[in-house]
Formats: sequence, structure tokens, C-alpha cells
Amino acid sequence: MPEIALSSGTVDYQDTGGEGPVLVLCHGMPMSGTQWRKVVPLLDGYRCVLPTLPMGGHRRPMHPDADLSQRGIALLLGEFIERLGLDDVTLVLNDWGGGQFLVSERRAQRVARLVLVACEAFDNFPPGPARAAAAVCGVPGGVRLLTRLMRVPWFRNNPRGYGGMSLRGIPDEILDDWFAPATQSRAVRRDFAKFATSAPRRATLLAWSERLREFERPVLVVWAAEDRLMPRDHGRRLAELYPQGRLVEIADSSTLVPEDQPERLAEVLTDFLLRTGAAPVRDAG
Repeated sequence: MPEIALSSGTVDYQDTGGEGPVLVLCHGMPMSGTQWRKVVPLLDGYRCVLPTLPMGGHRRPMHPDADLSQRGIALLLGEFIERLGLDDVTLVLNDWGGGQFLVSERRAQRVARLVLVACEAFDNFPPGPARAAAAVCGVPGGVRLLTRLMRVPWFRNNPRGYGGMSLRGIPDEILDDWFAPATQSRAVRRDFAKFATSAPRRATLLAWSERLREFERPVLVVWAAEDRLMPRDHGRRLAELYPQGRLVEIADSSTLVPEDQPERLAEVLTDFLLRTGAAPVRDAG
């Protein structure tokens, strides 16, 4: 897997390559690019770049003094895009919504479009059902306890936790892979805890949200009709907040739309890209 040394540490990423328009697809906590494993094969003609951000599913610990707050991870994402020399990027977020803070920090110059797929927004950092887990991560040994609990079926399948993020159910091998780094590495657990407990106060989050109005490029908001974590009205509010926002709701899906409705998501995403001047570039051979 390719890697790149950034200011906070080394970040692994996947890159499908090619000459097509660039899509940077981001994941949630403590996930990785496998969150998009069903969708990427449906995006022929696009270059898909999937960084593994330091949210707990990363295998390389960050520097001990790394800023792994919501703002810090957003800035690290911006640094990743810049260091790879990616331009006219379509930034796609699902679950984690902090990538929007590139706009509030005025660091979104390389982002041509935003696609917000059932993600955190406004003051919903972390989402209500996930706040208990975040609180656990804030106490000594909390992340280790969480990784142990995730081995217990009744906990990992709880509809108020990871079990509620997908109507289809996240395969055990995928969940195991997401939690493996924190299970095996104390330094990764440190990073996990730093990010999980980093949400700013409500007033700060809402102030940052107001700055999103400055993003005048196309924005597609894709919301899941059966989502337990992201309030349904947040999809509408986001589409109204961005000057060029457009809302599409997807039925029969929870937060992880790439897991529950990959074909429909790829269809909606491709339509948005075509409408906004990002046509695929396919190999003539």
C-alpha cells in the first residue's frame, strides 16, 4: 500500500490511478478505505484515492504530539491532498463529517466538489449514540476496553452502536480489521483516544458550520432514510446551507450507505459528477 510522510506522521492510502477525475473518499472511526470496497469498483473512469486517516483504524501511529482533533484531522486531510498534488478534487465523506472543516479553515482550494454521505454535521460530533463510546475512550484504558467489548457479539451488533450503522450488517472480518490496529498497538490506542475525545463545544461547531456557506462549488448531500446516527433533518439543512447544495435521500439504508446501498450510491454519485463537469476517463483499450 502506498504511504506518504505528513507533518503528523506517515499515512497509508489506496490509489486506483488513471487519468480520470480525482475522488478522495474518507472513512469513519475507526474505519479505513474498506468502507468503500463495494463502491470503488462501480466508479470506472475515476481515480479513487482513499487515505487511512488516524482515527483508530490506522496501522502506523502518529507522532506523540500530533494534533488529532477534528480540526487537526481535517487539516491533515488537506495536507494529504496538497502533498499528492491532487487538484479539482471531489471530496467524499461518510460517517465522519470533519472534512467539511477544510472549508471553515479556508483550506479547500483544491476541492472542486463535496459529497456528504450520511455524515456528522452541525453539533452532531460525535453522533448521539456514539457519545457513550467517546466517553469511554476518554478514561485510562478506555480504548482497550472498547476493543475487547467489540469481540462480544451482543455489543458489536447493538443497534445503538456499530450494529446500527448498517441495515445489512457489517461483516465480522471487516469490523475485526477496523479494530485490529487499536487492539494490537498502544500508540494507536493513544491516537484513537485523542481523536474520539476531540469534539469541540456545541457553540464552536455551530460557528464553524456557518462558515460552510462560503463554499460556492457544487455539493451533493446523500442522506439515509433509516439512519440512527445522523438526524434526518440534517440532510435538508446541509443542502440549504451550501449555496449549490442538493439533497438525495436513499431508502433502505443506515449510516454506512456504501455498505447498504453501494449500487444506488454509485449511481447518484456518478450522476452528480457528470452534471458538474467531471466525466469519467476510461481506457480506450
